[in-house]
Amino acid sequence: MKSETTLTNGVIECILSRTAAKYYDTSATLSDEVIRDLVRIGTTAPTSFHLQNWRFIAVRSREAKARLRPIAWDQPATTEAAVTFIVCGQLVETSVIPERLAPLVAAGVMPASMVPDWEIPARDLYMAFPQRRRDEAVRSATFGAAAMIYAARSLGLGSTPMIGFDADAVHREFGLADDEVPVMLLSVGPERAGNWAQKPRRPVADVLDLV
Repeated sequence: MKSETTLTNGVIECILSRTAAKYYDTSATLSDEVIRDLVRIGTTAPTSFHLQNWRFIAVRSREAKARLRPIAWDQPATTEAAVTFIVCGQLVETSVIPERLAPLVAAGVMPASMVPDWEIPARDLYMAFPQRRRDEAVRSATFGAAAMIYAARSLGLGSTPMIGFDADAVHREFGLADDEVPVMLLSVGPERAGNWAQKPRRPVADVLDLV
């Protein structure tokens, strides 16, 4: 596709060339190391108050894929891609903030005296508001998945984010905790021929207001 942007570098070209894959190489696999690296990259995405409120279930075995596909609207990517991540957001629980900030304190990034300055306003912002707690779970998981999508593209891998699944069935079948929201499925793997190029997007002038 012809890009409107005048900015360019390797990262930007990777982003601009990404597309949702439909066809995967069904014989391909990804190593545990690559799967872990994709998740590690995903967890560098931002989260509110450094909550890191997410979990990733890598569905990669034949047996696990067979369990997932019927509750994911029979979408082929769930069994044909090398791995499908169940990307889970966790409802905000601000009592974990001291624990999540402890590595920052230990590394000298943050003084220990600052920890309550994060925990207290976070508690006030979220804990009495169930919808905010859920919204933040969805935001965190989505940021993490986006980072994984572009990391996969940079490695020459295709990806397909999907919201077509039975959330209650995913909860039961894959043992999600009560505080976990299955935000999306994300299939990743080597592609086979036939996938579309990046689809044209609406003009920036239609979606941007400069004020």
